[in-house]
Amino acid sequence: MLGYYSRLSSEVYDLDKPIGSSFGDIEYYLERLASCNGRILEPATGTGRMLVPMLEKGFQVDGFDLSEEMLDTCRANCKARGLEPKLFNAKMESFSMDAKYAAIVIPTGTFLLLHEREASVQALRNFHHHLEAGGRLIVDLHVPSNIELEKTSTRTWQAANGDTLTVESKKIEVDWIRQYFISQGRYERWREGRLVETELERYPMRWYGVEEFKAVLEKVGFNNISISSGYQFGQYPKNADSIITFEAIK
Repeated sequence: MLGYYSRLSSEVYDLDKPIGSSFGDIEYYLERLASCNGRILEPATGTGRMLVPMLEKGFQVDGFDLSEEMLDTCRANCKARGLEPKLFNAKMESFSMDAKYAAIVIPTGTFLLLHEREASVQALRNFHHHLEAGGRLIVDLHVPSNIELEKTSTRTWQAANGDTLTVESKKIEVDWIRQYFISQGRYERWREGRLVETELERYPMRWYGVEEFKAVLEKVGFNNISISSGYQFGQYPKNADSIITFEAIK
């Protein structure tokens, strides 16, 4: 059984995408949420890359994640900044709360980790259920422009204690009919020239066509759906090179 955002990969994620690092998404989401006065939920909040900036701007934000290791890092990042958000372990398709939210936000394509169509549709139903009337879902997607199987890439980071962390990743499977591919990552920790820790991780990733996803949102019950690309509101995507953002109202 391969790991999924375990301890070593969570440490690498925090080094590679530290709190506040942005792809243009943090600024965009803060702007789109400027008029939001209620509570916000961030599913798959990870290490708090976006959660913390939203909290520091005064938004009331809860977060959850499937990985307890990612949540541990997120809690530590929040504590270091004097923040105490509600964080909990849950799945997008099955979390259940009494609370209703003014907005639910899922940046940078994280939603696509639900690679099975029914699970992703169930998650959208769940988001719709947990929104207030008039509440907003904002979610980033991307579509693959090129999938090369078995092409390996390697990256390296230096940990605070001097360890060298590496990840070797490659796409190992693609299903063009069911619209997902699977990547594999091998994480390693090296200390004084010796391999002291390793993890093997499986990354499934789904994709949706732009109009296909809009139709799914409408079927779930969302309306007033806007489609943007490159974090330019209302700019319909022209190609597969940029993030595509959907905003929908309950």
